[in-house]
Amino acid sequence: MSGWPHLLSVKNPVSALGELKARRDAEFTDYVAGRMAAWRRVGYLLCQDWDRADDLVQGAITKLYVRWNRARAADHIDSYAHVMLVREYLGERRSSWSRRVAVDGQVPELPAQAPDHDTALDLRSALAALPRRQRATLVLRFYCDLNVDQTARVLSCSPGTVKSQTAKGLRSLRQALEPSTGPTPGGGQPALRRGKA
Repeated sequence: MSGWPHLLSVKNPVSALGELKARRDAEFTDYVAGRMAAWRRVGYLLCQDWDRADDLVQGAITKLYVRWNRARAADHIDSYAHVMLVREYLGERRSSWSRRVAVDGQVPELPAQAPDHDTALDLRSALAALPRRQRATLVLRFYCDLNVDQTARVLSCSPGTVKSQTAKGLRSLRQALEPSTGPTPGGGQPALRRGKA
Protein backbone atom coordinates (compact mmCIF):
# COMPACT_ATOMS: atom_id res chain seq x y z
CA MET A 1 0.00 0.00 0.00
CA SER A 2 1.46 3.36 -1.00
CA GLY A 3 0.61 5.05 2.32
CA TRP A 4 2.43 2.61 4.65
CA PRO A 5 6.10 3.71 4.54
CA HIS A 6 5.46 7.27 5.68
CA LEU A 7 3.33 6.03 8.59
CA LEU A 8 6.50 4.88 10.37
CA SER A 9 7.51 8.50 10.92
CA VAL A 10 4.04 9.65 12.00
CA LYS A 11 3.36 10.13 15.72
CA ASN A 12 -0.14 8.64 15.55
CA PRO A 13 -0.26 6.02 12.77
CA VAL A 14 -3.83 4.99 13.63
CA SER A 15 -5.04 8.52 12.98
CA ALA A 16 -3.03 8.71 9.75
CA LEU A 17 -4.52 5.41 8.57
CA GLY A 18 -7.98 6.80 9.26
CA GLU A 19 -7.20 9.87 7.16
CA LEU A 20 -5.91 7.68 4.30
CA LYS A 21 -9.06 5.56 4.42
CA ALA A 22 -11.26 8.68 4.49
CA ARG A 23 -9.49 10.11 1.43
CA ARG A 24 -9.72 6.73 -0.36
CA ASP A 25 -13.43 6.43 0.42
CA ALA A 26 -14.12 10.01 -0.72
CA GLU A 27 -12.27 9.39 -3.98
CA PHE A 28 -14.18 6.15 -4.55
CA THR A 29 -17.53 7.80 -3.75
CA ASP A 30 -16.86 10.67 -6.17
CA TYR A 31 -15.88 8.26 -8.93
CA VAL A 32 -18.94 6.03 -8.48
CA ALA A 33 -21.37 8.95 -8.19
CA GLY A 34 -20.20 10.33 -11.52
CA ARG A 35 -20.74 7.05 -13.35
CA MET A 36 -23.75 5.45 -11.70
CA ALA A 37 -26.29 6.44 -14.38
CA ALA A 38 -24.07 5.17 -17.21
CA TRP A 39 -23.46 1.86 -15.39
CA ARG A 40 -27.21 1.40 -14.86
CA ARG A 41 -27.80 1.87 -18.61
CA VAL A 42 -25.11 -0.72 -19.42
CA GLY A 43 -26.63 -3.08 -16.84
CA TYR A 44 -30.07 -2.60 -18.40
CA LEU A 45 -28.77 -3.28 -21.90
CA LEU A 46 -27.23 -6.50 -20.62
CA CYS A 47 -30.18 -7.90 -18.66
CA GLN A 48 -33.19 -5.91 -19.97
CA ASP A 49 -34.54 -5.28 -16.46
CA TRP A 50 -33.94 -2.14 -14.37
CA ASP A 51 -34.13 -3.94 -11.02
CA ARG A 52 -31.62 -6.58 -12.12
CA ALA A 53 -29.47 -3.81 -13.61
CA ASP A 54 -29.40 -2.15 -10.17
CA ASP A 55 -28.37 -5.47 -8.62
CA LEU A 56 -25.60 -5.91 -11.19
CA VAL A 57 -24.31 -2.40 -10.57
CA GLN A 58 -24.43 -2.90 -6.80
CA GLY A 59 -22.46 -6.14 -7.07
CA ALA A 60 -19.90 -4.50 -9.35
CA ILE A 61 -19.55 -1.49 -7.04
CA THR A 62 -18.96 -3.75 -4.05
CA LYS A 63 -16.21 -5.63 -5.88
CA LEU A 64 -14.75 -2.37 -7.19
CA TYR A 65 -14.57 -0.98 -3.64
CA VAL A 66 -12.64 -4.02 -2.44
CA ARG A 67 -10.21 -3.66 -5.38
CA TRP A 68 -10.17 0.16 -5.47
CA ASN A 69 -6.39 0.54 -4.99
CA ARG A 70 -5.76 -1.77 -7.98
CA ALA A 71 -8.56 -0.19 -10.03
CA ARG A 72 -7.37 3.40 -9.65
CA ALA A 73 -3.87 2.33 -10.69
CA ALA A 74 -5.24 0.83 -13.93
CA ASP A 75 -4.57 2.60 -17.23
CA HIS A 76 -8.29 2.89 -17.98
CA ILE A 77 -10.31 2.81 -14.80
CA ASP A 78 -13.62 3.00 -16.71
CA SER A 79 -12.68 -0.12 -18.69
CA TYR A 80 -11.75 -1.84 -15.43
CA ALA A 81 -15.19 -0.98 -14.02
CA HIS A 82 -16.94 -2.19 -17.19
CA VAL A 83 -15.09 -5.49 -16.92
CA MET A 84 -16.40 -5.93 -13.38
CA LEU A 85 -19.97 -5.07 -14.44
CA VAL A 86 -20.00 -7.45 -17.41
CA ARG A 87 -18.43 -10.26 -15.39
CA GLU A 88 -21.06 -9.70 -12.72
CA TYR A 89 -23.71 -10.11 -15.44
CA LEU A 90 -22.11 -13.21 -16.96
CA GLY A 91 -21.58 -14.76 -13.54
CA GLU A 92 -25.06 -14.10 -12.17
CA ARG A 93 -26.55 -17.22 -13.78
CA ARG A 94 -23.89 -19.36 -12.16
CA SER A 95 -24.68 -18.14 -8.66
CA SER A 96 -26.84 -20.28 -6.41
CA TRP A 97 -29.09 -17.30 -5.59
CA SER A 98 -30.20 -16.83 -9.19
CA ARG A 99 -30.95 -20.54 -9.52
CA ARG A 100 -33.15 -20.42 -6.43
CA VAL A 101 -34.91 -17.09 -7.03
CA ALA A 102 -36.78 -16.46 -10.26
CA VAL A 103 -39.24 -13.60 -10.63
CA ASP A 104 -41.74 -14.37 -13.36
CA GLY A 105 -44.03 -11.34 -13.09
CA GLN A 106 -44.34 -9.33 -16.25
CA VAL A 107 -44.66 -5.58 -15.94
CA PRO A 108 -46.68 -4.20 -18.84
CA GLU A 109 -44.72 -1.88 -21.08
CA LEU A 110 -46.03 1.66 -21.33
CA PRO A 111 -46.75 2.88 -24.85
CA ALA A 112 -44.02 4.95 -26.44
CA GLN A 113 -44.62 8.69 -26.21
CA ALA A 114 -43.20 9.44 -29.64
CA PRO A 115 -42.46 7.46 -32.80
CA ASP A 116 -38.73 7.88 -32.06
CA HIS A 117 -39.06 5.51 -29.12
CA ASP A 118 -40.51 2.70 -31.22
CA THR A 119 -37.16 1.97 -32.80
CA ALA A 120 -35.45 1.96 -29.42
CA LEU A 121 -38.04 -0.48 -28.05
CA ASP A 122 -37.65 -2.74 -31.07
CA LEU A 123 -33.88 -2.69 -30.68
CA ARG A 124 -34.09 -3.46 -26.96
CA SER A 125 -36.45 -6.32 -27.65
CA ALA A 126 -34.18 -7.71 -30.36
CA LEU A 127 -31.15 -7.31 -28.08
CA ALA A 128 -32.95 -9.12 -25.25
CA ALA A 129 -33.60 -12.09 -27.57
CA LEU A 130 -29.88 -12.62 -28.24
CA PRO A 131 -27.87 -15.25 -26.34
CA ARG A 132 -26.03 -13.82 -23.32
CA ARG A 133 -22.52 -13.88 -24.85
CA GLN A 134 -23.65 -12.18 -28.07
CA ARG A 135 -25.55 -9.56 -26.09
CA ALA A 136 -22.55 -8.88 -23.84
CA THR A 137 -20.26 -8.67 -26.88
CA LEU A 138 -22.47 -6.14 -28.67
CA VAL A 139 -22.95 -4.00 -25.56
CA LEU A 140 -19.20 -3.90 -24.95
CA ARG A 141 -18.33 -3.22 -28.59
CA PHE A 142 -20.98 -0.66 -29.51
CA TYR A 143 -22.30 0.85 -26.28
CA CYS A 144 -19.14 0.82 -24.15
CA ASP A 145 -17.03 1.47 -27.28
CA LEU A 146 -14.40 -1.18 -26.53
CA ASN A 147 -12.27 -2.52 -29.35
CA VAL A 148 -12.02 -6.23 -30.20
CA ASP A 149 -8.97 -6.88 -27.99
CA GLN A 150 -10.45 -5.05 -24.99
CA THR A 151 -13.71 -6.94 -25.39
CA ALA A 152 -11.83 -10.25 -25.62
CA ARG A 153 -10.06 -9.47 -22.33
CA VAL A 154 -13.36 -8.64 -20.59
CA LEU A 155 -15.03 -11.81 -21.85
CA SER A 156 -11.92 -13.99 -21.35
CA CYS A 157 -11.96 -15.24 -24.93
CA SER A 158 -9.99 -14.81 -28.14
CA PRO A 159 -10.38 -11.81 -30.48
CA GLY A 160 -11.65 -14.24 -33.12
CA THR A 161 -14.47 -15.28 -30.80
CA VAL A 162 -15.37 -11.63 -30.26
CA LYS A 163 -15.48 -11.09 -34.02
CA SER A 164 -17.68 -14.14 -34.63
CA GLN A 165 -20.00 -13.29 -31.70
CA THR A 166 -20.27 -9.72 -33.02
CA ALA A 167 -21.08 -10.92 -36.54
CA LYS A 168 -23.68 -13.43 -35.30
CA GLY A 169 -25.25 -10.88 -32.95
CA LEU A 170 -25.47 -8.19 -35.64
CA ARG A 171 -26.93 -10.68 -38.12
CA SER A 172 -29.59 -11.70 -35.60
CA LEU A 173 -30.40 -8.06 -34.81
CA ARG A 174 -30.74 -7.21 -38.50
CA GLN A 175 -33.06 -10.17 -39.06
CA ALA A 176 -35.17 -9.27 -36.03
CA LEU A 177 -35.43 -5.63 -37.11
CA GLU A 178 -36.21 -6.24 -40.79
CA PRO A 179 -39.73 -5.18 -41.64
CA SER A 180 -41.94 -8.17 -42.28
CA THR A 181 -45.14 -8.00 -44.18
CA GLY A 182 -48.43 -9.13 -42.73
CA PRO A 183 -51.03 -11.37 -44.41
CA THR A 184 -51.62 -10.69 -48.07
CA PRO A 185 -54.95 -9.10 -49.06
CA GLY A 186 -56.18 -12.46 -50.39
CA GLY A 187 -55.62 -14.10 -47.00
CA GLY A 188 -52.41 -15.89 -48.03
CA GLN A 189 -49.28 -16.43 -46.02
CA PRO A 190 -47.05 -13.47 -45.16
CA ALA A 191 -44.09 -12.95 -47.46
CA LEU A 192 -40.74 -14.26 -46.34
CA ARG A 193 -38.23 -11.78 -45.01
CA ARG A 194 -35.56 -10.59 -47.39
CA GLY A 195 -32.55 -12.81 -47.68
CA LYS A 196 -34.42 -16.01 -46.88
CA ALA A 197 -35.32 -18.52 -49.51
